Amino acid sequence: MTSRDDVHRFPDPDSITESRVTPDVTAVSSRVVYENRWMRVREDATRRRDGTPGIYGVVEKADFAVIAPIEEGMTWLVEQYRYPVNGRYWEWPQGSWEGEPGKDPLDLARAELLEETGLTAREMVHAGHLFECYGHSTQGYDIFVARGLATGQARREATEQDMVCRRFCLVDLEAMIRDGTIKDATTVAAFGLLRLKGFI
Repeated sequence: MTSRDDVHRFPDPDSITESRVTPDVTAVSSRVVYENRWMRVREDATRRRDGTPGIYGVVEKADFAVIAPIEEGMTWLVEQYRYPVNGRYWEWPQGSWEGEPGKDPLDLARAELLEETGLTAREMVHAGHLFECYGHSTQGYDIFVARGLATGQARREATEQDMVCRRFCLVDLEAMIRDGTIKDATTVAAFGLLRLKGFI
């Protein structure tokens, strides 16, 4: 029988540290199989601790920022066509600078907010960092809350010419997540994190 103590028992911190220091899988060799401006795909020959060989496909992409513009119970979402899934979806503003992956995430967040929505923020609060799909990609993202908002002119790139921006009640945003209207995992994860941390 499993007790409640067993269910809620957490791993020993020392064992977690050890697993991070000593990789369970190491690369024996690596080769780039595809590369463009936005990503690089490599295939690694790997070896596990017991010597078992294998291969791993890894997508290398620059980290990005997602911004939650929030003011007086309202937020701003953008909708755009997502080619891989052949559909238009609402999401919080987000983006990366592929050519400058080492840039300050705060600078990136301010630039993306202005570019996609025309908004500028008096205050930008860093709420956390998550990984996008760490089962196959190195990409992560920083989550920012934008406050003290002022409206202006969006400065979208040619690839964003189909984008639209609209203001929503936070209650409506939550309902859109619940009913599956919003399918962007980054927006859903960011919303959950912000709710847990008391930002919304």
